[in-house]
Amino acid sequence: MSNWYLQNGKESDVVISTRVRLARNIDGFAFENKCDEKIKEEILRKVEEIVPNLGYGLQLLKLKDIDEITKQELIEKHLVSPEFVNNKSGAILINEEESICIMINEEDHIRIQVFSEGMAIEGLLNLAIEIDKKLEELLPYSYNKKYGYLTACPTNVGTGLRISTMVHLPGLAQTGNVGKVLRIVNNFGMSVRGVYGEGTDSKGNIYQISNNQTLGITEQEIAKDVVSITQKVIEQERIARKYLGKKGLELENRLYRSFGLMMYSKMITLDECIDLLSDVKLGTDMGIIKELNDGKVKKLWLYTKPANMQKYFGQTMDEKEENIKRAELIQQIINEK
Repeated sequence: MSNWYLQNGKESDVVISTRVRLARNIDGFAFENKCDEKIKEEILRKVEEIVPNLGYGLQLLKLKDIDEITKQELIEKHLVSPEFVNNKSGAILINEEESICIMINEEDHIRIQVFSEGMAIEGLLNLAIEIDKKLEELLPYSYNKKYGYLTACPTNVGTGLRISTMVHLPGLAQTGNVGKVLRIVNNFGMSVRGVYGEGTDSKGNIYQISNNQTLGITEQEIAKDVVSITQKVIEQERIARKYLGKKGLELENRLYRSFGLMMYSKMITLDECIDLLSDVKLGTDMGIIKELNDGKVKKLWLYTKPANMQKYFGQTMDEKEENIKRAELIQQIINEK
């Protein structure tokens, strides 16, 4: 079975991926910010004991046993947070398709994460709740009858649920409306973040939209709100693309220039690649660039990132070598039969 991040799903011209995350803590243990290493190791042991009874093909990997390139690869795939990978007592429970990645000893004791390509909120929420129920049968959670699930950060108390959609908004960026639309999203109680989450910038016109409220609202209501807001953003992005499409040859020229630079460069930096790929994905999604398909664009998004590229070629590289190999890799993927 192929990994989810190389597939295309519903609304994937705008929505790159969806993530559903549940924050949980084990009853009787202090929250992570009050834990010493000994307690964190005990939490990890408790989780390790129940892995055989969980199912889903999950394997436990301790961060201290994972090499630096693989850690960076996990970040580039958006499976873990950049801050988490240096946690000495951290671990992940991950399946072969990497569509389930549960972080142990992150900000909370347990963070259940499930992922999918495109817009897939309902199915992912059902899967996350199913995994959560199984875990709760094996490990007692910190829970309060009045407030719900208790978490290290007050903003997660209640359901502990965060639903995120990663959206590609080049049309809104090129028409100068992206700021306006994202401000409206914020006004509806949603957060808009950069490509790697809180505190990061947008790259390649990619943004994360996620719910703010977790308390006093059900999981299904949160899901409904995120679906509604994301659909509005999709609608606005498609209107912007339709407007751009009226420019005809002018737009085609711009997008093919980006494609040509990617195709024929002998060296290309990561930042250059991300900016050019935004145009190339737009051109492919609009049916203007016919030399590519969705699958190739997905490969270009992933394998041009430094750690994933080093894994692809099976060698370590310095920055100059990366820039040369990136150009070589782009040509390989574009020319694949």
